[in-house]
Amino acid sequence: MKQSLLTKWLQPGLLVLLILSAIIPANSASSEAGYSQPKPLVAPSLSVDALADQHPISPYIYGINFYGTNFADFTSLMQAINLPVNRWGGNAATRYNYLTNSFNSGSDYFFEGNPNTNNDPANGDPSESDDIITRDKANGTKTIIQMPMIGYVSKTHDAHICGFDKTVYGPQQAYDPYALNCGNGVRLDNSLITNNDPLDTSIAINQNFDTGWVNYLKNKYGTAANGGVQFYELDNEPSDWYETHRDVHPGTLNYDELRDRTYLYAPAIKAADPSAKTIGPSNFGYGVYADSLVLGDKAAHGNTGFSEWYLQQMKLYNEQHGVRILDYFDQHYYPAQPGVTLSPAGNAATQALRLRSTRSLWDSTYVDESWIGQSGFPPVQLIPTFRTWVNNNYSGTKISISEYNFGGLEDINGALTQADVLGIFGREQLDMATLWSGPTSTQPGAYAFRMYRNYDGAHSTFGDSWVRSTSSDQSSLAVYGAQRSSDSALTLMIINKTGNAITSNLSLNNYYPTNTAKVYRYSAANLNAIVQQPNLAVTPVGFSTTYPANSITLVVLGAGTPPLVVKVATDNGNMNTDTLSYALSQAVAGQFITFDLPPGQSSVSVSGVLPNVPTGVTIYAPCNAAITIDGSGTPPNTPGLVLSGNNQVQGVIVTHFTGAQIKNSGFGNKLTCVKAIK
Repeated sequence: MKQSLLTKWLQPGLLVLLILSAIIPANSASSEAGYSQPKPLVAPSLSVDALADQHPISPYIYGINFYGTNFADFTSLMQAINLPVNRWGGNAATRYNYLTNSFNSGSDYFFEGNPNTNNDPANGDPSESDDIITRDKANGTKTIIQMPMIGYVSKTHDAHICGFDKTVYGPQQAYDPYALNCGNGVRLDNSLITNNDPLDTSIAINQNFDTGWVNYLKNKYGTAANGGVQFYELDNEPSDWYETHRDVHPGTLNYDELRDRTYLYAPAIKAADPSAKTIGPSNFGYGVYADSLVLGDKAAHGNTGFSEWYLQQMKLYNEQHGVRILDYFDQHYYPAQPGVTLSPAGNAATQALRLRSTRSLWDSTYVDESWIGQSGFPPVQLIPTFRTWVNNNYSGTKISISEYNFGGLEDINGALTQADVLGIFGREQLDMATLWSGPTSTQPGAYAFRMYRNYDGAHSTFGDSWVRSTSSDQSSLAVYGAQRSSDSALTLMIINKTGNAITSNLSLNNYYPTNTAKVYRYSAANLNAIVQQPNLAVTPVGFSTTYPANSITLVVLGAGTPPLVVKVATDNGNMNTDTLSYALSQAVAGQFITFDLPPGQSSVSVSGVLPNVPTGVTIYAPCNAAITIDGSGTPPNTPGLVLSGNNQVQGVIVTHFTGAQIKNSGFGNKLTCVKAIK
């Protein structure tokens, strides 16, 4: 990640707008975007089909980058969100030296070499990367370690090693206030200093450095297959090196250099630990997704996009050498909408824009509300675009976004947006993602992760197998559904992005739930906790409930036994198959009894004594298609439905029994659309 963000793509001569057109499908649809999140005129309807569109959801989409120096709070965050993967990387890590535990900040801070922590490996101390991996393993978290490919690493554990020392290179525009000799490498006349010596701060390396580091980690923690470091990232934003690390790499990286460096370093990593996975090229910016920053470079490579050509070269190496040196196609993504990425929540307009900006990840109808859309370019559709590139150029490669940020994490607005992003990642089949500059352990943004990874404080998680889940208005009331393989529960994440409560019906298909669902909610009403709500009554065809304004609601439906279906319209009490008395005799707690009577019939005629309704059993018919249970032929003093307790009865008319039509012999019963007629 770098500080200048998108402004770098607007430099004269880079033809960014022309470049961008190559990464967006030319035939994409478009629509005019709105500017607020009002309550919809018609309440959105939700639909879930548990057997449609099933695909695995990778746990690695819920990752975060370790960033900053608050080691204790990040550990608390890891534990609170049950963190599955942690990335250790960024601009400074491009020149990290594990042997000296030191880095170079590059243009982020005066091109200085500094120690990462006070620990000095020369004295037998663990490096920061060691501390990160050790802590990750203790918390059951996988680690991504960024490996250098730039050809230089920091040379010493000493502090304030200047890339542009004013005593050597003369007066400069700015200096580190804590190390007054360290300048920014810009002369007083605005020209860049270009005659510096890279060895002032760094030592030159080749692939043997990476081999040595992987071997060291393998010996200390084991291979990836045996619990060691799982992922190695092939450096960080190499197309930015000409700026972020211009003291050692002043030239602009082109197509061939990226391929050649990858061919040099990635095989060395794979040879040292064949079970580890590699991630690259980890570039940043819409322009370099499709072209290098070298004019004419794309034309010199058959007008093939930069990312697509890179994938082709990785496939070619695989074919020629029998070794896959790229496992995850990875890029960094920071939405271009003004005031969104890496920013506080902002005013109402910015907050509404942030909520809409997630559509850039997938929506073919969303015109980007940034310079991209303003310049007339079609929708970004980031994840589908990446998937198309992979499928067309190196199938079998997974897709990753190892840096992203939609901002506002200190506010409920950012939490709603982050929860939406995580749902989109699962639906769109992203394989890995790590949020850059994550929230503190107590900020609202952390609770968005908790809702998916640890909603009850016992590490219970959102499902791991996506199921079709749709909203008639995803922009106001979004729904994301998944089944959990460990217990077959159906988990539904429902996000109300509006400032008003919404009552909505959810239709459920191809899933047999128990008759109540657990409900967990994070909302503006309590920013300090996920609050478990009263259980929600559920029918075989769904449920209706109200979602408070600005809320994230998780509904957990337990997997029930398939319903017992009454198919026979006459019942003498002998419990013959498909009769009501048979269903009552067989039903168990949490099970439904439903009706599928012969055509034209809506009444069950009872002439015998019905068994009591077992505790926890639900008798269900739609309110608009009620079933009559008629006891005209029963013996004297025969009751109709005897409820044992915690029973739900919906959509029935109980009539003509010689005793009580409905008798409560237990507590907790609930009747909906029910009539009892003597």
